[in-house]
Amino acid sequence: MIDFPAFYAALDLLGSDPMAWLVVIPGLFIGLIFGAIPGLSISIAMAVFLPATLYMDFLPAILFLTAIFTGGGFGAAVPAILMNIPGTSSAVATTFDGYPMARSGLHGEALGVGLVASVLGTLASYLILLFIVSPVATLVLMLGPTEMLSIAIWGLLLIALLNNASVAKGLAAGTLGIVVSTIGYSDTGLMRGTFGSMYLIDGIPAIPALIGLFAASELINLAGRSDYLVADRELRKIRLGPILKGAKDTLWAWPQVLRGSLIGTGIGIIPGVGASIANLASYASAKRLSHDPDSFGTGNPEGVIASESANSSSEGGGMVTLLALGLPGGAGTAILLGAFAMHNVTGGPRFITQSTDIVYALILGNLVQAFLLMGVGLIFVFLASSIVKVRLSYLIPFVLAVSMMGAFAITGSMVGPLTVAGTGALGWLMRRYGYPVTAMVVGLLIGPMAEGELTRSWQISGGDPGFLLDRPITLVMLALLLLTVTFLLVGRRRRRLDAANHV
Repeated sequence: MIDFPAFYAALDLLGSDPMAWLVVIPGLFIGLIFGAIPGLSISIAMAVFLPATLYMDFLPAILFLTAIFTGGGFGAAVPAILMNIPGTSSAVATTFDGYPMARSGLHGEALGVGLVASVLGTLASYLILLFIVSPVATLVLMLGPTEMLSIAIWGLLLIALLNNASVAKGLAAGTLGIVVSTIGYSDTGLMRGTFGSMYLIDGIPAIPALIGLFAASELINLAGRSDYLVADRELRKIRLGPILKGAKDTLWAWPQVLRGSLIGTGIGIIPGVGASIANLASYASAKRLSHDPDSFGTGNPEGVIASESANSSSEGGGMVTLLALGLPGGAGTAILLGAFAMHNVTGGPRFITQSTDIVYALILGNLVQAFLLMGVGLIFVFLASSIVKVRLSYLIPFVLAVSMMGAFAITGSMVGPLTVAGTGALGWLMRRYGYPVTAMVVGLLIGPMAEGELTRSWQISGGDPGFLLDRPITLVMLALLLLTVTFLLVGRRRRRLDAANHV
């Protein structure tokens, strides 16, 4: 199941490139800080620092971004435990038992539990990825253009449907992303949507657009709040002893960690779901299977274990979809896909088979990141009380300035900053009126791939739709797509009726 020659080559790659390790610890700290400040998010951190990877080699660039991803997984748990404020949506379930533990004076134990559960969850997900990535790539290589087109449509529909907005808004946001991606020259040499402007001949630059939609739009949204992200609250004194006790207790509770990691990895593989759902699903499963379900919500460490192991392991699950299919599973992997494109790398089965050593190097690098998170996270919890209190008047101009400079560095002209400004305003409007920004970003990124597969399918078939009858895998995938969409729509309708009956 493991390609050992490629595995040993990956070890050589990691050993011969010191930059691959120099960027990891800064990336972990960045992720921890952005995850811990309520209102910011991991995706904002990755978007803001994405331009910096333009000047790195591919391997250090991706390891830097995944380190931000890894650090942010635990960073969000710190304010969730100390102040009952989840840093991001991935730590919502952590508040259920983490904050009651803190109120009982067990905040050190809760932080230790959350840290070790995050480390073990990340380790488990990348170990699973290490063993399945090669077989999955072999299977995916059997897919042709019609199958890949079906997968692209499937991924976009799932991300459009699996969000808090209405189905219509999700589909509209995804379609808008695809439409924006068609601006400029097509694969067949046609010019579209330029309105006669020479600046649009090459299309909308994807990376500045991504920075604007994720980072700038959220910062504009934050500008309407009070001057502080976190209200002035007393933060409890943190000591090393209780943290180590919580860490030891988590190691003894390894079956619960394993269950949460499997749930998180499985959910992370599904496009559009990710850590926001994984932590809640894992918490619900832990409560249902517990011998004392009534203790959940009152300060049961198993609740923190379930949430943190699942939201951290969902990262590895999302990487399965990104590496095997070239599709982003959510906001974080969408930014990673943008980094792939910046380095002229296309994720998918061909990348896995042709660059297996790099794939293994990425996986091994992330396994090491998990161990480093233990030390870096331990240092971070002692700094958390000063970091979670940041004046917006300092934060917003600084992050916006960094974003604009990064966009200019990518395009080499004012097209980059103007794109950030325009898409930032568009993203703010989408957030205000309930349109999912992630759906638009995924549409923007997979639009060119979907168009290319559609063009190849049309050329192979000669324009005859009956060609699909000779593609049984495509027919099965389309049938599964219809069943999935039907199931999700029925589930949404049932939840809406239940909510109406409870009013």
